[in-house]
Amino acid sequence: MKRLRALRAGREAHDVVLLEGWRLIDEALDSGMEVAEVAIAEDAAADRAEALTSRLAAGNASVRRVSADVLDALSETETSQGVLAVARRPAFDEVLLFRATPLIVVGVAIQNPGNVGALLRAAEAAGATGAYFTSGSADPMSWKALRGSMGSAFRVPHVAGLEAADALARLSARGVTTIATTAAQGDRYDGVDLTGSVALLLGNEGAGLPADLAARADRRITIPMSAPVESLNVAVAAGILLFEAGRQRRQ
Repeated sequence: MKRLRALRAGREAHDVVLLEGWRLIDEALDSGMEVAEVAIAEDAAADRAEALTSRLAAGNASVRRVSADVLDALSETETSQGVLAVARRPAFDEVLLFRATPLIVVGVAIQNPGNVGALLRAAEAAGATGAYFTSGSADPMSWKALRGSMGSAFRVPHVAGLEAADALARLSARGVTTIATTAAQGDRYDGVDLTGSVALLLGNEGAGLPADLAARADRRITIPMSAPVESLNVAVAAGILLFEAGRQRRQ
């Protein structure tokens, strides 16, 4: 339990992640992640506990039954779902971001973990090939980000912790067009050709995309909004742009 508390507080090694909830653990196993330890509440539904234990039987995961009060104390939610797991953090080959015709999201210092998770969910739903998250962004494998992504973080190839300039250099080296998202003075989003290899640069919740970074991008793109609204949630903006890219590519 001390180890689980340390993981929850971010004091453990970064090669493991803490998972909460039956569905999220199932998603992790479906994605091929290695689950090392599981703690199941003593009053958890027998069928769920048996099903999960059966899935883990082929590996070396240790399964422990603990009191519901202990899991409640560790849970990030108001009421624990009755199960926690420790899993090996997935490592993605960066080349996967550039498969087929790349459609990449670049989250620049996205600080809210819920937005990071929602952005990955939108990326998977729209068929994006992957994502970069620059330094200053929330961990895509943190509890809140995982809840926001609903398992997409296990499947969407992503690389985190790069400096923004490094991410731009890697995209440029592969011939990917970089498109800065701006609240104004960009080309209208549905008038920009998104059928080629493109990367969408999205800034954080407060300051948006840094001006120097937007200036280095190949193009600027804007989503028109009715007054007095001046900006959108970053995950909402990403969803609009990603699905527009998907529409264009289908046509």
